Amino acid sequence: MKTLKSTCVVGVQWGDEGKGKIVDILSHKADVVVRFQGGGNAGHTVVVDGEKFVLHLIPSGILHKSTCVVANGVVVDLIQMLDEMEELKRRGVKFGKNLLLSNRAHVVMPYHKFLDKYSEAGKGKIGTTQRGIGPCYADKAARKGIRVGDLYNEAFFRDRVLAFTEEKNKIIAALYGQPPLDAQRIVEEYRGYAEKLKPFVGDAVDYVNVSIDRGRRVLFEGAQGSLLDIDFGTYPFVTSSNSDACGISAGTGVPPKKIGAILGVAKAYCTRVGEGPFPTELKDGLGDKLREIGAEYGATTGRPRRCGWFDGVTSRHAVQINGIEQVAITKLDVLSGLEEIRFATAYRYNGTITERMPSETEVLARCEPVYRSFKGWKDDLSRIRKFDDLPREARIYLNFLERYLKVKVTMISVGKDREKTILRK
Repeated sequence: MKTLKSTCVVGVQWGDEGKGKIVDILSHKADVVVRFQGGGNAGHTVVVDGEKFVLHLIPSGILHKSTCVVANGVVVDLIQMLDEMEELKRRGVKFGKNLLLSNRAHVVMPYHKFLDKYSEAGKGKIGTTQRGIGPCYADKAARKGIRVGDLYNEAFFRDRVLAFTEEKNKIIAALYGQPPLDAQRIVEEYRGYAEKLKPFVGDAVDYVNVSIDRGRRVLFEGAQGSLLDIDFGTYPFVTSSNSDACGISAGTGVPPKKIGAILGVAKAYCTRVGEGPFPTELKDGLGDKLREIGAEYGATTGRPRRCGWFDGVTSRHAVQINGIEQVAITKLDVLSGLEEIRFATAYRYNGTITERMPSETEVLARCEPVYRSFKGWKDDLSRIRKFDDLPREARIYLNFLERYLKVKVTMISVGKDREKTILRK
């Protein structure tokens, strides 16, 4: 069997692990970069020559010579995508055959955004970005979705928008007491967006499969992180798709046997945005310090991220469900200057010690982390490019992480810029 040239990058934690930078580095040698799930609720931040790019729907391979594919597993906000393209054009990026939008991808409609916003206003909120992602995936599962390809069947598209908007208006009025949406206006507006995107729409399933068959280097990128996966994350405080490697095949139409290496990305500590359990969260000045040093604010919403120590228990769960053998550790430089660094090796729950992540979210919320402590370091890591040049204390910490998770740390980020990265064979 020939060696596969495809690679997948997934988050090991609750998202925001710095996948954008890692994907950007790998995209430099990739022929095709494929986004396989999520929507514009996620953001990848990439710093190139000191210039920051924040991408939401378009893969960061667009900054290279890669062909970027927004696959069928992604739910697409057409307005957001066009705005993102315009911003990239303004900064020198040219679009042509380097972008392919799957005709099977579902479209985030205006009523999805309103329903998301209204539902988050009451009790029991999940902490979504209110961009309509969850309601869009819900309609997809209910077979009431609108796909990109539907935009080009005028009568079919109009009939579905009129029918679905009428249904949503009843919900909006009855549950939330809000005014109805104008279905005809939505039809006309979205026809305009469809026309602008038409040159980029096509059969992504065939394109990506043929690319792999021809030996091209294909990079799959996920949004969010494995602990936000709808099946294997901290449900219900999760995203609405499979944000781990399990979602690649369903999100692209590429069979599992064609998927090669899985690279996990994790911060040297841990963060989380929104609601949900976070056993190692630091609710004191140290958590605030990590947030400020690490600039831990959401790329999409600007929301402050909750910060805490590295959670080995949840990370081991992520390694298992993804089949991860290699890990990229980001933001190691943020830990410089701390006297002590902690690593959660187990949980204590009702007097019992466990090294397994509970499937019940309420149980996880009551777990107390059992820590192993490590001596910190004071060195500035930003100029280091070799693993052996790291402070001894940093190497001890990373070596323990490798042994605990049974993985190999192959990349280490020590700064925002792409060149501030340690690559290990």
